[in-house]
Amino acid sequence: MAIADETNTHQDLFEDRWSGYDKQSGITQFSNHLSIKELKQYPLLKEYDDDFLKSISHDISVAVWEKGVTLFEEGSYLDLAFFILEGQVDIFLQKDREVSAQPIFNQTFIKTTDPSSEQQAPAAGASKAASKANQPITYLTSMDFNLPKGESMQLGAGEFFGEIGTLNGWPQSVTAQTSQRTRLIQIRLPALRKMKQESNALKKRLDALYRERALFSQLATTPLFKGVDDHILTQLADRVELISCKPRQVVCKEGEPLDALYLVRSGFFKVAQQIENREATVSYLSKGMTFGEVEYLVDDIDNWQTTVSSVGFTELVKIQLNDVARICKDYPTVPRQLWNSTVLKIKEAGFTRKNLEKSDLIEFSLSKGLVQGNSILVIDLDVCTRCDDCMRGCASTHGGRPRFIREGEKYDNFLIARSCYHCEDPVCLIGCPTGAIRRANVGDVVEIDDNLCIGCENCSRKCPYDAIVMHETGETWASNAFPSYLQGKPRKVASKCDLCHTSDAGPACVNNCPHSCAFRVSSIDDFQQLLAIDKE
Repeated sequence: MAIADETNTHQDLFEDRWSGYDKQSGITQFSNHLSIKELKQYPLLKEYDDDFLKSISHDISVAVWEKGVTLFEEGSYLDLAFFILEGQVDIFLQKDREVSAQPIFNQTFIKTTDPSSEQQAPAAGASKAASKANQPITYLTSMDFNLPKGESMQLGAGEFFGEIGTLNGWPQSVTAQTSQRTRLIQIRLPALRKMKQESNALKKRLDALYRERALFSQLATTPLFKGVDDHILTQLADRVELISCKPRQVVCKEGEPLDALYLVRSGFFKVAQQIENREATVSYLSKGMTFGEVEYLVDDIDNWQTTVSSVGFTELVKIQLNDVARICKDYPTVPRQLWNSTVLKIKEAGFTRKNLEKSDLIEFSLSKGLVQGNSILVIDLDVCTRCDDCMRGCASTHGGRPRFIREGEKYDNFLIARSCYHCEDPVCLIGCPTGAIRRANVGDVVEIDDNLCIGCENCSRKCPYDAIVMHETGETWASNAFPSYLQGKPRKVASKCDLCHTSDAGPACVNNCPHSCAFRVSSIDDFQQLLAIDKE
């Protein structure tokens, strides 16, 4: 009975993850939940033991796709990596070629990913300041294929694609289209992470692909290495170490010898220091940032001054100190950039040591995901009368449907409402089958198009902050609706804050508060200033 129950559980998990995919246009065959024996017939999975394969089996499927199917476009967020068993997939920049069909997975919101473009569209995760200034810069996070303008790449049997963006949480920088009938193994992110951790061979293989397809472009376009010759960066890309971290993994520990300079590829890191007999969080790091420069540049400091640990699943580039020294000697812009970063970090750490309440705020923001947010709704509960005018204002602006819930986490006397954070890396976009949830291309706004939403609840389940709510529309799907499993069923749509970006008046939740106790904050510093003003 126990074995049968376990089998049913894995089958239920498989159906939960893949139920919509066999309905997609372009798939001619789609596997059932694969047994251990079936999984082991594929060389990619053969080395893993039975218990491990059982634990990831619900996150693996095999599908046969027709010729000419666009699997995804550049700008799509995916939680899938693909391995080609048979056939061929073309990889290209969509703007350089006409796409014959709509993408199966996500639609695009980034139209420009070519580093030679003079008007480079910033990728998700680019700084707000740079985004607003419309600077022509390619960010560390924007490339996962080193693909020259106007060229394409043909991938055949035995090759991976989509894995770099999936593992790092980046939007895909290219479009993928089947050029013939193609059979693919499709691996969801949780299984891919476990496979990489379990197998040194797979880790080396995926790291080699990252070096081949992306690393040079990302080193060349990060501000730290601006002006460094291509051949120097090519050599550096061959020598750096690529590190994947688990949640709460310590990368460096205060007091231990300095070993390298680190560049954050993805995720968040907590920076802590011993202050008054306790470890206090003094700052945090996000993608594109470095650590180790303080210890490297300041005389008489040879040991780590802080402890740096991973907040979630993260990726790092580890640069050896002799490589840093060589580049600093030959390229004066590099030490200047490192000194600028060093001064800012020393000032930030010094301020936090004098104002330990900020340490608590940073720790809270990391644990609750506030560091991801570009616009967070906070309400001063000492002033709020619970009149719900904020909710009514939101509802009246959106056809009677409120886009947030006046409840959530509390910090001091402030409520962090369950309203979309408009994240730097919005995981809710991953895997939307219609592209209904997307960047609005208005600042940092993430919106949902009711006309495209099919109520699959994928985005609602993905949101870590419970900020997406499903609403009944009172309608029923038509008899010719696609996918066909919707036909005759009640129609639901996902609903979330869109910052009232189509209104000249701005966010209704703030504007309709009669007591001026609702605020939008875009950073930890904004929130700290609000807390300080409230205490005056």
